[in-house]
This record gives sequence, C-alpha cells and structure tokens, in this order.
Amino acid sequence: MKFTFKKLRSALTNTKSTENVVAATYTDAIIKDVEGVPFAIAETNVLYAGLSELAGYHYFKTITVGTMQLKTFKGAKLIIRGTDFSLDLHSDMEELESESTIGSDRSLTRIDFEIDKEDLPKISKERIESIELVAKKNHILFSLIEGGYDEGLSTEGLTEAPIE
Repeated sequence: MKFTFKKLRSALTNTKSTENVVAATYTDAIIKDVEGVPFAIAETNVLYAGLSELAGYHYFKTITVGTMQLKTFKGAKLIIRGTDFSLDLHSDMEELESESTIGSDRSLTRIDFEIDKEDLPKISKERIESIELVAKKNHILFSLIEGGYDEGLSTEGLTEAPIE
C-alpha cells in the first residue's frame, strides 16, 4: 500500500468546508470594519448601495469591498432580479478601476449605474431576490442580507407621491 503525506492530508481535511469558513470570516470582517449597512453579500465581497439623483438623472450607486479587482474601459452591468422583474443597469462610466485599501488585502470598487425613473420603485429589499455584477472577467452573484438595509437606499423624494 503506497501513500504520501499529501494524499493523507487531503483525505483528512475537507478543503471545501475550510474555504467556506475562510470566506465567511472574510466577509464578516469587512462588515465589521466598514461603516454603514451592507446591502448584499457574495462569497468574498460585500456590496453597499444607495440611490441618488443629479440633474434629473437617477443612479444606483454601489461600492463593492472585497477581493474583486477591476480595471476596464468597457464599463459594467448590474443585473437585478426580483419577484416579477429583471433590470439590466449599465454603468454611467466606461472606465472603471478598483482601489486598494490601506492596511488590508481588500479592494474598493465604486460603480454608479444609470436607472430609469419608472424603475425606482422596483429597487426595494422586499422585491429584490438577487444582484449580479458583470464586469470584464468578474461575474459576482450577490444575495441580499437579512436585516441589512442602507437608509440611503430609498426612493423617497425620487418618485412622485402616490395619488390617493
């Protein structure tokens, strides 16, 4: 019977569960260290989001903190899937680049996505099921965080009051 230490070690350790624990610890550390309430989470990235308006144009502003490193001149796409809809949002700028954070192995990526005024009511925690970020070779699937909601993510003031 022939064996090596590598085979023995791989038989005794479950690398998949170890990777999951490391990823969970990594994202928990991001949430703890970064000010604000996270909107969605992926395996090794945390998404912070909010809505804003500038000169009549509406934006879904995102900041991704984690392992995603991006440098592209082709922009990004955010696919928001909800209970009864799917939105494809495109970044307002084509040139995007992640910034390295000081003192940690994380990257920070700011991307603003253009959104139509009629789609603003769809952006609510109750209606969104998943968020997918596609940019260059990055393809990240986020899921919403239970209990987490950024107060900056509000359609108040961006849509007309309902007519009664």
